[in-house]
Amino acid sequence: MASSVKIGDTVRFLNSVGGGRVTRIEANMAFVTDEDGFDTPVLLKECVVVDNSTAWERAQAKNRQDAPAVSAVKEAEKTPSKDYTPVEPEVKPTEVEGGDILNLVLGFEADDLKRLSDTSYFAYLVNDSNYYLYFTYMSAAADGGWNTRYAGIVEPGIQVLLEEFGKDAVSSLERIAIQAVAFKKGKEFAMKTPFSVDIKPDITKFFKLHCFKSNPYFETPVIAFDIVKNDVPCVRGQLDVEKLVQSVSKPKPADKKRIKRPVVKNTDYRPGASGIIEVDLHIDELVDTTAGMSNADMLNLQVDEFRKVMDSNLANKGQKIVFIHGKGDGVLRHALVKELNHRYKGKVEVQDASFREYGFGATQVTIR
Repeated sequence: MASSVKIGDTVRFLNSVGGGRVTRIEANMAFVTDEDGFDTPVLLKECVVVDNSTAWERAQAKNRQDAPAVSAVKEAEKTPSKDYTPVEPEVKPTEVEGGDILNLVLGFEADDLKRLSDTSYFAYLVNDSNYYLYFTYMSAAADGGWNTRYAGIVEPGIQVLLEEFGKDAVSSLERIAIQAVAFKKGKEFAMKTPFSVDIKPDITKFFKLHCFKSNPYFETPVIAFDIVKNDVPCVRGQLDVEKLVQSVSKPKPADKKRIKRPVVKNTDYRPGASGIIEVDLHIDELVDTTAGMSNADMLNLQVDEFRKVMDSNLANKGQKIVFIHGKGDGVLRHALVKELNHRYKGKVEVQDASFREYGFGATQVTIR
């Protein structure tokens, strides 16, 4: 049950692939850190506790599971002490040109666009800037006050899941607001004025297919609102959703090279004009047809392509390689991160690729 989830618990996700250890809990969200050190915000009700053992006990169990059959002496030599804590490489946000101008978008995505009469919805906040944001996402209460639906920090160039809600909760979005303060960590920055934006969506559009439009920040059609555009908070009042979506879907100059670049199948990857090698690992870019292939077959093919590119570039110190893996359910991304943290540990630097150039589905590797 959601109420039994505590910080330190090991959980799995109820309706999606993944899981890890709960590192913090805010409102109705748990922040789950997986074995590769990545945090994923998940609704508490979507978490199932599978292990309440201590971190040391979990580490010992994992060592026993993963270790090869060796002599007792060698096994003792390989067992870490209780004071040992593995340190995962920190993924630092990369500042992008023009990112010191705030752009903030609130998007609503339907779980099933073909069943808008009874589907659930997901609310996301997109931070297209070089700033961190302390923010609060709220909805108006019946007595004139406000209810906090989510409060926390969104990192630079990150899309954060705010909540999942059903069709019966759509009526609670007749008036919503976002308040935020922008800042940077560990460096000097230009101060931004704290802002509060309050909007009144036409909630009937949540049940109309044509109101969900393509958007540069999302892989599926959404209902989207500009909260801050080019450093200017949007004015209070009801916004024309369709007009807003059309305006933000027109790519800015920096967006024209985003995602889905054509990649020739079975090619030798070479640096482009920017000196960066771009490798699209979407399965339809690697094979002409997936007929007869299982999910495991496709994943193995994608990982093999990743290794081929990595191995052929390990001698090229400073070479930057962007692997485009897509957002999806994270299976391919986690497989790549596992490879980088084990097979190529100490040989590379890893970070999220440019949000503006590649969206949320790419990882950049720099050869040391």
